[in-house]
Amino acid sequence: MASTQIKRLPYGVADFAKVQRDQRYYYVDKTHFIPFIEEAGDYLFLVRPRRFGKSLWLSILQYYYDLNKRDEFETLFGGTYIGGHPTDERNSYLILMFNFAMVNPTVSEVSDSFENNGKAIVSDFLLRYQQFFDEQERQDIRSEEKTEYQLRSLFFHAARKQLRIYLLIDEYDNFANTILTTAGEQAYRDLTHGGGFFRYFFNLLKGATSGQSVGIARLFITGVSPITMDDVTSGFNIGENISLHAKYQELLGFTEDEVIAMIRYYEELGLVQQGSETCLDLMKVWYNGYRFSKQSDTEVFNPDMVLYFLKQVTQQQIFPDDMIDHNIRIDYGKLRHLLLVNRQLNGNFRLLEEVIETGELNVSIQLSFPVERLLHRENFASLLFYFGLLSIKAVRRHEVLLHIPNQTVKRLMYGYLRDAFEDVDLFRIDLWHFSNLLRSMAYEGAWQPVMDFLAEQIAHQTAIRDYLGGEKVIQGFLLAYLSVTQHYLTWSERELGKGFADIYLEPSLTRFPDMPFGYLIELKYLPRSEFSDDALQKTIAAAAEQLQRYAGDTRLREMAQRVTLKRLILVYNGWELVYREECPD
Repeated sequence: MASTQIKRLPYGVADFAKVQRDQRYYYVDKTHFIPFIEEAGDYLFLVRPRRFGKSLWLSILQYYYDLNKRDEFETLFGGTYIGGHPTDERNSYLILMFNFAMVNPTVSEVSDSFENNGKAIVSDFLLRYQQFFDEQERQDIRSEEKTEYQLRSLFFHAARKQLRIYLLIDEYDNFANTILTTAGEQAYRDLTHGGGFFRYFFNLLKGATSGQSVGIARLFITGVSPITMDDVTSGFNIGENISLHAKYQELLGFTEDEVIAMIRYYEELGLVQQGSETCLDLMKVWYNGYRFSKQSDTEVFNPDMVLYFLKQVTQQQIFPDDMIDHNIRIDYGKLRHLLLVNRQLNGNFRLLEEVIETGELNVSIQLSFPVERLLHRENFASLLFYFGLLSIKAVRRHEVLLHIPNQTVKRLMYGYLRDAFEDVDLFRIDLWHFSNLLRSMAYEGAWQPVMDFLAEQIAHQTAIRDYLGGEKVIQGFLLAYLSVTQHYLTWSERELGKGFADIYLEPSLTRFPDMPFGYLIELKYLPRSEFSDDALQKTIAAAAEQLQRYAGDTRLREMAQRVTLKRLILVYNGWELVYREECPD
């Protein structure tokens, strides 16, 4: 097949017309959700993590409902579900589209930037739909001093003419979140409370969706968290929040079947030489696991990460050196203000640690909450869920069990711990040097220098000593640093041999087939008040017995056929590593 006929991967492409025209890109059809969206209500709000396909979905709605695109319907939607099953509302709206990622989030600039952006959007709207407004009406609208006045005038004119406007807002909370994390809570409150222009903007939208002079017929808003919406509208009382509805679980993101079909398409063209099953298994570990509704039993892959991976595989026929696409990273700075108070780690940091240590958390997901209640345990856990750092694993007694969905997110969270340690001057090390030690651990079996280096650094950096109290805390601390390398899949509390292993460093043989060593680590902790030679020997014996039991697990026996699986016993007396030996076979 000629290269010009091979569909490109739409990595980073959010314009539906660009994807569909001439069938130049591989498109995973989501248009069968359009009838469900119409049935859900006129004014909708959807929260999903960054880089999860929200912008592309709004682009689909834009082209489907725009009455100016009526003649292009077959070109745009031919071959899709909705192309063969159009609804009555197809191409029957005037589209007004806002993307708040285009607003400058600098506090001194945000108001003017919002104004200028809004006026440009109104002007463009009047140009695209000039057939519905005479010259005087267009002048009247444009002559209004502020964006809010122009919009209000526009909505009144549209209502009088019985024109139906579909308002789409992408990344509604983008600049507000940036202000919160960079300028602080007061600057954020000035924006979203009282007479803040952003709050008034949503009051204007609420007025345009109610009463006799309705100017907005339909509204669809996307963002990454419900916090700002709660602050500006008291919980999106304009319409309905569909973020947790099971019906829309697969609206954004790729199902396993969709990923398999994509891999096989490129495999048949000779562009995936590693095999579809190998690629799928790797992506399931790193990119899958997102479940947004407790009534749903399916999971979806992050679409950005799937496209990032396949782009590397199809273009260079190798797996990415870094499995994590930097575009999906949630910067530590976005969470910093939630983890620290006066340069001290707070309860939210402890919750983050708890999740990392155990891999899961039982809470009730909050549909909305204001920023001042983010220190509440369930609200912070809910925010991590909306950010995509946690996902629904199961439901217990009507509460959801949240867990870390995949290795990508696990690595990001380990990084947050390391950043927080440095931020409060608790612990910092030379990560470049430490990475080299981990590489030797993976390829030469030299694990002792890794443990000794950490022990020496703990001994020299006294601030960390008071923090390292208890087995679970030390376990989370070790995981945060052992995860610096991507040679291993890091597992904590991994169920093995009718027990739960503290730390399992599983060799990532798909990416590093020549790596000869893996590690199963049993961690024990003895308080200083309980330490004795007899207690130490009993602890070592108990750890050895547990490791022997874990080693009988079928999965570990299979792994041991391919690599040398070293079993390590680490015993800490308070913060001090007092025993570190390899358990004999």
